[in-house]
Amino acid sequence: MKYQTKISLLFFAISAAGLILLNATIFYFVSQFSFKDFFDRLEARVNLTAQTNLFADRNTDAYKEVRAKYLEKLEDEENYIVKIDSSTSHFSHPLQLPQAFYNSIIENGSAKHNEGNKFYFGKIFNTQRAQFMVIVAASDPYGFKELQQLKKVLIVCFFVSIALSYIAGLLLSHYTIKPIQDITFSVKQIKANNLHSRLPEVVGNDVVSNLISTFNTMLTRLETAFETQNNFISNASHELRTPLTIMTSEAELLLSGNKLDPSAEASVKTILAEAEKLHHILTSLLGLAQSGFDGKKQNWQQIRVDELVLNVADAVKKIDAECTIDIDFSNLPEDESQLYTSGNNNLLLLALSNIVMNGCKYSKNQPVKVQAKTENNFIVIVVTDNGIGIPEKDQQHVFEPFFRASNTSEFEGFGIGLPLTLNIIRLHKGSIGIRSQEDQGTEIQVYLPISAS
Repeated sequence: MKYQTKISLLFFAISAAGLILLNATIFYFVSQFSFKDFFDRLEARVNLTAQTNLFADRNTDAYKEVRAKYLEKLEDEENYIVKIDSSTSHFSHPLQLPQAFYNSIIENGSAKHNEGNKFYFGKIFNTQRAQFMVIVAASDPYGFKELQQLKKVLIVCFFVSIALSYIAGLLLSHYTIKPIQDITFSVKQIKANNLHSRLPEVVGNDVVSNLISTFNTMLTRLETAFETQNNFISNASHELRTPLTIMTSEAELLLSGNKLDPSAEASVKTILAEAEKLHHILTSLLGLAQSGFDGKKQNWQQIRVDELVLNVADAVKKIDAECTIDIDFSNLPEDESQLYTSGNNNLLLLALSNIVMNGCKYSKNQPVKVQAKTENNFIVIVVTDNGIGIPEKDQQHVFEPFFRASNTSEFEGFGIGLPLTLNIIRLHKGSIGIRSQEDQGTEIQVYLPISAS
C-alpha cells in the first residue's frame, strides 16, 4: 500500500471515529434531555392528580382548573391511585411493570420508568387517611418523532462529513507527500554524468529542508568520489597504455624478423600474449571511465547481435589463439529488426569477451559454445563451457570484485572480469544469469533488451 494512501486512510479513520463519537454524544444528550423533560411533565401531573383526588380539604377545584387550563392531556395519558396497606405495605399492581419500579417508588418515594414510547412516573403521598401511590402513564409520540428525525439528520450529516473527510484526507496526503515526490523526481534526474546538480534548498528547519540538505551533502560526497575514481582510472589507463603499446610493438618486431631461436621466439610470444591480455584489461578500465559509469558520455548505437558475437570470437582468438569457439545462430529470428540492441559496441564486446575467455580458460581450451537467440523481447546470448564449474557455495560471490572461486587456484586471474561484465550489462539495461555445476561446466546467459533497427 502506498504511503500516501496510508495517510488518507488514517485521516479518514480518525475523522470517522470522531464523527461517530460526536453524533452519538449529541443523540445521547438530546434524548436524555427529551426524556427528562417528559418525566418532569409526568411528575407535574402526578402531583396535580394527588392534589385533586387525595386532599379533599384543599381547593381541588383550583387544581382542576389549572390542569385543564395550562396542562394539555398527554397522548394515552392514564392515572392510577393505589392505596398501600400501612400494616403490611401490600398494594395492588395496576400495571404490568417490573417489580423493581414499584420497589423503587416505595424505597425512594418516587420512580420513573419507560418501555419504548410509553413512560411511567410514580410517587408516594401520605394523607391523614392512608398512604397512596399515584402513577401517571403517557406516550410521547412527538418526542420520539423528534428523536427519529434527529437520528436521520445525524446519519445524513455523518455520511456527508465522511465523504468530505475522505476528500480532505486525499488533499492532505497529496500536499503532505508532494514535497517528498518533488525531491524523488529531482533525485531521479541526477545521474553519474550530472552529479554537480543539487536539489533546490528550502528555507526552514523542518523535515523536508533537513532531507534536502542531507541529499545535497550526499551528492557532494558522491561527486568527489566519482571524480577521484574517474581521474585515477583515466590517468592510470593512459599512462600504462603508452609503455604497453611499445612492448607490444617491440615484441611483434622481434617476431617479424625470423632471427630468433625457438626458445626465444616462444618467450617473445608469451610476452606478446600477456601484453594483449593487459591491453584488454586497460581497455576495460578506460572504457568504463569514459562512459561515466552510466553509458551516457559515449554515443550509443544500434548493435546487431550476430555481428557482435562474431567480433567477440575474433577478439578472443587474438588473445588466446588456442581457444575453440562454436557459434550457434540457428535460433535467431528471421525478422532482422529483432537482432538489434542499443548500446556501446566496445563495452559490450569487452563484457562478452570476458565471459568467453573465462569459458576457454577454465575448460582448458575445450570447445566453448556461444548461442544467440531471442526470448520475451530480449536478446539472449548463452555461453556454455565444459570446464571445472563453480562450487555452489561460491556462485553467489562470483560477481564481487576480486573474488575467485575456491577451485581456481591453478588458473591465473584477478577476479575483475565478471564484476566488470555485470556492470556493463546493467548499464545496457540487461541482466546476467548463471548456472553451474562443479566439474561439469558453466552456463552464463546474458539478456539485452531488443531495440528496433
